[in-house]
Amino acid sequence: MNKRRIALLASCVLLPSIALATYAAVTRINPNNQHAVGDQLDELNGVAIYYNGGVNTVQGRNLSKDGYNLGLRYQCVEFVKRYYFERHDHRMPDSYGHAKDFFDPTLSDGSLNTKRAMLQFRNGSAAQPQAEDLLVFAPTLFNRYGHVAIIASVGSDSLQIAQQNPGPFGRSREDLPLTQREGRWYIGQANVLGWLRLTPADAMLAPELSDINRILRGFHPAWAWRPTPP
Repeated sequence: MNKRRIALLASCVLLPSIALATYAAVTRINPNNQHAVGDQLDELNGVAIYYNGGVNTVQGRNLSKDGYNLGLRYQCVEFVKRYYFERHDHRMPDSYGHAKDFFDPTLSDGSLNTKRAMLQFRNGSAAQPQAEDLLVFAPTLFNRYGHVAIIASVGSDSLQIAQQNPGPFGRSREDLPLTQREGRWYIGQANVLGWLRLTPADAMLAPELSDINRILRGFHPAWAWRPTPP
């Protein structure tokens, strides 16, 4: 093999590695001097949304007082898990995983996702997306982990999401088109996998009871209150 071929093969191996390393480094930098990492940008139903700078920035793991894993600050996953924990006292049985892992493609539409203790619906479900559903986005070329957000509101032909870590110049709120065709609901963004929803028992838990539950758990975990399903 001549030197030219060797050089060509070496470049084919090294260039992608260099590109990935450069991307990883750049996405840990905050290029937006209007905000510092950790600034509160927004809130949804009293749950704060924080600025994260570059999409791969991590500020350590956020744990509840009793050790429940809320995720890596201030990634998108940390917001959605903190949202359900603070507002509905909801704990996911599997408290780890990237954003893409929140959607289980092996489940049938409307089935219980046991890892998240939430009902799961595919994009194109007969079940219309609702406010406070968890929306899951598939990975993309420059985001191999996917993305998650909370549906803030639903209109006749669009819905609004609340999100954390959309990028240093991204917005905490974003509107997405919503259509119904032949009895099924579609969110008009190619990489939307579907949405997850609290089970009726969890959704019935009044937000103001979350603080009471955390106090009760401080004495004994079994003392946390749960509503009796109808």
